Amino acid sequence: MVEPRRLLMIFFLSTLLIAYSNANVEEIQKDTEEGDEEGKVGGQKAQGVTYDARSLIINGKRELLFSGAIHYPRSTPDMWPDLIKKAKQGGINTIETYVFWNGHEPVEGQYNFEGEFDLVKFIKLIHEHKLYAVVRVGPFIQAEWNHGGLPYWLREVPGIIFRSDNEPFKKHMKRFVTMIVDKLKQEKLFAPQGGPIILAQIENEYNTIQRAFREKGDSYVQWAGKLALSLNANVPWIMCKQRDAPDPVINTCNGRHCGDTFYGPNKRNKPALWTENWTAQYRVFGDPPSQRSAEDLAYSVARFFSKNGSMVNYYMYYGGTNFGRTSASFTTTRYYDEAPLDEFGLQREPKWGHLKDVHRALSLCKRALFWGVPTTLKLGPDQQAIVWQQPGTSACAAFLANNNTRLAQHVNFRGQDIRLPARSISVLPDCKTVVFNTQLVTTQHNSRNFVRSEIANKNFNWEMYREVPPVGLGFKFDVPRELFHLTKDTTDYAWYTTSLKLGRRDLPMKKNVSPVLRVASLGHGIHAYVNGEYAGSAHGSKIEKSFVFQRAVSLKEGENHIALLGYLVGLPDSGAYMEKRFAGPRSITILGLNTGTLDISQNGWGHQVGIDGEKKKLFTEEGSKSVQWTKPDQGGPLTWYKGYFDAPEGDNPVAIVMTGMGKGMVWINGRSIGRYWNNYLSPLKKPTQSEYHIPRAYLKPKNLIVLLEEEEGNPKDVHIVTVNRDTICSAVSEIHPPSPRLFETKNGSLQPKVNDLKPKAELICPGKKQIVAVEFASYGDPFGACGAYFIGNCTAPESKQVVEKYCLGKPSCQIPLDSIHFSDQNDACTHLRKTLAVQVKCA
Repeated sequence: MVEPRRLLMIFFLSTLLIAYSNANVEEIQKDTEEGDEEGKVGGQKAQGVTYDARSLIINGKRELLFSGAIHYPRSTPDMWPDLIKKAKQGGINTIETYVFWNGHEPVEGQYNFEGEFDLVKFIKLIHEHKLYAVVRVGPFIQAEWNHGGLPYWLREVPGIIFRSDNEPFKKHMKRFVTMIVDKLKQEKLFAPQGGPIILAQIENEYNTIQRAFREKGDSYVQWAGKLALSLNANVPWIMCKQRDAPDPVINTCNGRHCGDTFYGPNKRNKPALWTENWTAQYRVFGDPPSQRSAEDLAYSVARFFSKNGSMVNYYMYYGGTNFGRTSASFTTTRYYDEAPLDEFGLQREPKWGHLKDVHRALSLCKRALFWGVPTTLKLGPDQQAIVWQQPGTSACAAFLANNNTRLAQHVNFRGQDIRLPARSISVLPDCKTVVFNTQLVTTQHNSRNFVRSEIANKNFNWEMYREVPPVGLGFKFDVPRELFHLTKDTTDYAWYTTSLKLGRRDLPMKKNVSPVLRVASLGHGIHAYVNGEYAGSAHGSKIEKSFVFQRAVSLKEGENHIALLGYLVGLPDSGAYMEKRFAGPRSITILGLNTGTLDISQNGWGHQVGIDGEKKKLFTEEGSKSVQWTKPDQGGPLTWYKGYFDAPEGDNPVAIVMTGMGKGMVWINGRSIGRYWNNYLSPLKKPTQSEYHIPRAYLKPKNLIVLLEEEEGNPKDVHIVTVNRDTICSAVSEIHPPSPRLFETKNGSLQPKVNDLKPKAELICPGKKQIVAVEFASYGDPFGACGAYFIGNCTAPESKQVVEKYCLGKPSCQIPLDSIHFSDQNDACTHLRKTLAVQVKCA
């Protein structure tokens, strides 16, 4: 591994050589003085995007880029302006998105750029908010999106091999990528045209499968790079996780800690860019909760920028919802809910606010980072300082890191004793003043609430219609057809039927012996019926798609009918040779017969794509009239449920809680909000997802809701809720640094905006709400988290009264951490550094 000091010096020297080979120190200083915080670079075009080893240069200026991933089809167009606005308020200056080929061309030659797939409208909204855009064209994107973004019809192109030096694939890829770039150019959306797009991406994490294609993989990478450059977008192109990205394409990093894991740009004239900083982990059905702390995220960002990074993209900044059947294999309908903006577009605190603070702290370091020379100093066994100092000026920024994961440490830096919490980085924009520490959160926290809607759940009455398993279907083949090819991504479901005659001597003679139906399947799941009776179900998982169904069944003398409903939970989204993945039954046998095991795999099977309720469109107002609905019973497999509800009160986001249900899908006014799977429990014995987002844009004053329940759920406890984050909290100690929001740079020097920089607990209600109740307050040693705080060994008895005095009836408040406000009588923790924890309710 290259020594950090040496690596940083290489970056700096290469920057000087490339960008300033004809400039002396006086000219650099002149450029800096003329455009200090703007990062102006002499000799650069006033409009356009270039780069050197230090950063991108956009319209003649260097930029530190804080990018947030927001995927346009994972929300509704009416949500886009608010999402982009909240991202900008969080210190984001760039929005990144993939382009979704199978959304834009679901049928070969038939294009869709309407509604949630209106890419141009989305990019123009980014521009209206004065933000940059990064467009990851792919066209393979993975993204836990169905088929990795590739349209299903591509699988059936003769001779095709995905993502290889394969002429059929390259032909279609070139046609689509060219069409997208031309469309964006026609709308003048690239930066040289005055638009917001500053970067474009070709391919996606190809290094992970490149070796599977050997020389065809190597030549494909070169071809893809040349294709991108030939499109004349006139912005830099990137390839993420691609060590051999051909010049001038920039190779970038994806991961959690690119400040320590990135092997660096593959040429010295390329900047260090981070295209995916994972804000949590996407979840699949059966997973426990996935979390990543705000502190760890902030640490990773400060680390990367201290080591010559100049762009980070949060994947995801807003995760959103996999509506309909858009999620990849076993991926939940809710996507990256742990992002700074949760699935409902609400700010998740402290993640949103803490990242805003790290963006502010790094922005205060811009001058030193753009023009400084980096040096690395060892401050202790696990402690170091990375210092950026501009020669001949006072511009200086320091990043003090404690890499000890368990213990806080004190370090001496330039004559100051500075405390560094365990595994943290302190940012000093002037090499003297700590304005931010990654482990010490000064922003507020919040907790999400699901509130049962009184209006929506009033007079909520269900009706049901149950599917009948088919008998003797046509479309016959000797063996069951492969499920991906059979369904062609038009439905999750396909029926397989067969029949067999058994004599009296074939059946078991003993009462305690029953025949067993065994189905070995390549995935994803099946429901089995024998002679019209439900025999049960089985399924695979994200890790192991294949499974074996085995269940005792009741067979009779004479003709017996077997119906299997095969189902999918999304198409694969990653790996080599995706076009050769298979699903569905591969071996079907009956065990326990007197005549021995009977293999009926080649018994002759009828097929039907989809189920009758889909064909009749029972999820629509018109289609629902085509069958006779009845009062619901105790629940059974393959049952449709229909009801009506009024639009919930207020304007908070809306969700449906699927209590008591098994597996299936939900439609609101004919639009699918995605798959649910409540009885696939995590190791914690809880559903991976219980609440499902209903966009306000889907709602009318009176709304049709239709559920397809595959198993034996009962909807009596299903209910509509509104969602808020009106429970807000703060937990600040006496050792917390002041917020970086309290500082600014004037004339090249760091200055406080206010005189009082002592720690304070800050609370701000969302929207136009006010603080109506103080639910918890303790000045002492409280512990816990927002929504679950507890009093520790000591607390000031008047803590709640002090907080009420400062906060009740106000939209925001600040509570000083000053002992004069809290009595020290009967203080059992005299020598303890105190913490103030507060939880309030907004309304």
